[in-house]
Amino acid sequence: MPEWKGKTRGGSLGYQIFISLLKHFGLRVTYVQLMLVVPYYILFAPKSTAASWYYWRHIHGKSRIKAFLLLFVHYFRFGQIIIDKIAALSGYDKKFKYEFHNYEKFLEILNGDTGVVMIGAHFGNWEMGGQFFGDYGKKINIVMYDAEYQKIKDKINNVTGGRHYQVIPVNDGDMSSVFLIKDALDRKEYVCFQGDRFMSENNLLRHSFLGHEARFPAGPFLVASRMHLPVVFYFAEKESVHRYSFNFFFANTPQRGGKTKPEMQLLEQYIDVLEQRIKVHPEQWFNFYQFWK
Repeated sequence: MPEWKGKTRGGSLGYQIFISLLKHFGLRVTYVQLMLVVPYYILFAPKSTAASWYYWRHIHGKSRIKAFLLLFVHYFRFGQIIIDKIAALSGYDKKFKYEFHNYEKFLEILNGDTGVVMIGAHFGNWEMGGQFFGDYGKKINIVMYDAEYQKIKDKINNVTGGRHYQVIPVNDGDMSSVFLIKDALDRKEYVCFQGDRFMSENNLLRHSFLGHEARFPAGPFLVASRMHLPVVFYFAEKESVHRYSFNFFFANTPQRGGKTKPEMQLLEQYIDVLEQRIKVHPEQWFNFYQFWK
């Protein structure tokens, strides 16, 4: 079964083109250029296209014609998300409007006397939050696979001046990230995981997701259940050209000693919330590989 290899499609040249378009023509014109890019990826990224087709045809049960049209929508939305991320990092963040849901309770948790575990997904535009959280952003540590960022990080840093958060790189088989995660939580900072992507068959949790058995990385849910810290599920969703909503959900403390392991209790809560959000914006879930078993 094909698996995600730790790298997201797109290279530094593509990012440079979008950055140049943003600087000279603005957000809407840059979106228009996606019309030229989307057909290319549909034709020449066959594994990603097959995964998107499976997602619409078999997970959402769309007809062949509808699934074909949604391929374009899916890729186009993904391109918009990438452009928005670059725009925010490049100083265009003030052009976006945003609204928060459950924000007051979220701030109470951030202002508490402990570290915080945040679990998001490759859904919406989770990196946008780092631009809007002010001083809180300085304490955000995002755990991501190193290969996913290496190809483009220098280009983004050179053009945009860097990120408003820290990255904890993860490499398959390298345990150093575990100590970095613990150190950040011990400093009462916030560690953010993506709970819906894995690199290998090791350390997986299996559970029904959108009606079909799926595989999830065990790491985020093991850390969250064993550190005895507040756990927040976080999603940044694109609502219109210049508007995002930031949605926060709060996990119940896992019960120990029962039939269901604590990490599975957290996973079940996470899946419940993620399924709710995907029903609102199904075109914003961006795992372009064979996610379901």
